[in-house]
Amino acid sequence: MKELLAELERWGSDVIFGRAKGFRAAMMRLFMRTLSGLYRLVVQTRLRLFRKGWIPQHHLGTLVVAIGNITVGGTGKTPVVELLARSLRDRGRRVAILSRGYKSRKLETPQHWPGPTGRPLPAEDLPKIVSTGSKLLLTSKFAGDEPYMLARNLAGVAVIVDKDRVKGGRFAVSQLGADTLLLDDGMQYLRLAHALDIVLVDAREPFGTEALLPRGTLREPPRNLRRAGYILITKCDGGSNETLVSRLRRHNRTAEIIECTHGPIHLENLFTGERQPLAFLKDKWVAAISGIAVPENFERSLERLGARVEIRRRFPDHHRFPRREIDKFMQRCVERDMELILTTEKDAVRFPRPTELDVPVYFLRIEVEILKGHAAWEGLLDRLSQPPPALDHVLRHREAYRP
Repeated sequence: MKELLAELERWGSDVIFGRAKGFRAAMMRLFMRTLSGLYRLVVQTRLRLFRKGWIPQHHLGTLVVAIGNITVGGTGKTPVVELLARSLRDRGRRVAILSRGYKSRKLETPQHWPGPTGRPLPAEDLPKIVSTGSKLLLTSKFAGDEPYMLARNLAGVAVIVDKDRVKGGRFAVSQLGADTLLLDDGMQYLRLAHALDIVLVDAREPFGTEALLPRGTLREPPRNLRRAGYILITKCDGGSNETLVSRLRRHNRTAEIIECTHGPIHLENLFTGERQPLAFLKDKWVAAISGIAVPENFERSLERLGARVEIRRRFPDHHRFPRREIDKFMQRCVERDMELILTTEKDAVRFPRPTELDVPVYFLRIEVEILKGHAAWEGLLDRLSQPPPALDHVLRHREAYRP
């Protein structure tokens, strides 16, 4: 049953991205387009209800910044959250990242946290505490892929998971002393008031498939970019983005626009921690395995680094690999004389150790580099590190988002 559901999920993704062909796929796309009209109405009505105050927002008395996008997946959000959290931490802010923990498992054993009187807080008052900033407390299975990655890479930054991010934020402020809350994938989370929205747009596919869910990958119409205070164009290749910038300006005339790239910096062995330079891939026969939204981008990046990608194994986004599946894949790689197995950093946290490690397994470590808009980025960090009175006023009294 689980394999059938995974297959249906993969087929649904292929339908949305146009990879699935034939009459059945065409009819499904037509049906999805009809549902997209209803989805648009729901999205815009919800925004209006928040703007009018008919659905209340919560203010936690501290700085709250949302990092998100208007499309589903694929914009490189996690590395940007990591860079922003690290930069603010280094400037003296006490940062906590709030995530919903997409596809994370329910805790088998409740966590315990001593309250101010020394008596443990009730379990129902606790979010999932992935990291306190000084100690990693959960695995990726219970934390979720991205929260676990962030917690593992960010010493001194707390990571909290809960679908109710108001609850998670309250815990981070009251129990961990956080003075800066970063909402990972938080643009659409309106129950917690944001002082600032940082919105990511993929340089190659800025508006996804140009259609709203479920037919396409847009979470909101492009005009809702007006809510952004900063727009980061991600995955740039160093070429001109003038056409995209002009298009963004039609929806938002005032936001600072920053261009950046998500580049691999080295290879890292999953099981030994050994690092290799990117040149190590040159002319190597490799097998690529991934469970991400757009696997083609990962595979193309390997080819650009000189690898000969002979085997491509793709799974649905956030797929949790069972060992038997990896053992089968390993055997296939051995039979085809593969020199390396490559996966993504996000997949690495879900990758079990094979029974026989006959082919070394590496992941690409990705980091963000600002290409254009350095002054705007530094200005953003200055603004968030020492919030001026105007920002504090916005935090407490800002009108809810305009649809």
